[in-house]
Amino acid sequence: MATASAFIDIPASADEVWQLIGGFNSLPDWLPFIPKSELSEGGRVRSLQTSDGAVVVERLESFDNAGKTYSYSILQAPFPAKDYLATIRVEAQGEGTRVTWSGQFAPVGVTEAEVVELFSAIYQGGVQALRANYPV
Repeated sequence: MATASAFIDIPASADEVWQLIGGFNSLPDWLPFIPKSELSEGGRVRSLQTSDGAVVVERLESFDNAGKTYSYSILQAPFPAKDYLATIRVEAQGEGTRVTWSGQFAPVGVTEAEVVELFSAIYQGGVQALRANYPV
């Protein structure tokens, strides 16, 4: 299995950050390249539309409100990967918060390095977009 991750430190409390990103349907609230998210199956599945019109369907695999973390798998996506499992984690750190987005997956039709580069860029872009919600 290949892995990728990105993290960012944010000058806000973990509770404030979790309030914004902790909902499984909240990606459009902080991630500009996901303008639309719709829940189904009692809130366990989200259908996302990317800014370029692609559809990604994800399943919530675990959710820990007290621990400020959730994990999800991909059911359908235009990505060259299978067996995908990602986690978003919000942790208090000093006077601020560290947000980590990480995942594991197996490449399909591309090299491991190529799929790691793809998801590393997605996660890094995501945490940078989140950070933009918290001006200094």
